[in-house]
Amino acid sequence: MFCPKCGSILMPKKEGGKKVLSCSCGYKNKDTQQARIKEEKIEKVREVEVIDKEAMETLPIMKVDCPECGNKNARFWLVQTRASDEPETKFMKCTKCGHTWRDYD
Repeated sequence: MFCPKCGSILMPKKEGGKKVLSCSCGYKNKDTQQARIKEEKIEKVREVEVIDKEAMETLPIMKVDCPECGNKNARFWLVQTRASDEPETKFMKCTKCGHTWRDYD
C-alpha cells in the first residue's frame, strides 16, 4: 500500500497493541481493516540443478585432468551459484569415471 500524501510505501508498525501502516512523512493509516498485516518468514531456497544423461551428452567437452582417474576429457557447464555480480561456477564431469567437480577459475 502507498501513502496518499507522498506516494511512498507504507510500512507496518505496532502502536498501542494495534497494527497500523505508517509512512516516513508522518502519515498513519489507522483503519484496522485496511491495515491488516500478514507477517511471514521468507526463506531463500535454492533449487539444485539436475542434468539428466541425455542432456549430459550435449554438453561440450574440454581437455582437463580428472582428479580421480587422470582422464584428459571432461564435459562442462556453467551455473550462477553466487550473487549476479560475481562470476559463474564451472562444473566439470569426467567422461570416463563420471566424477564431478567445480572449477572457480
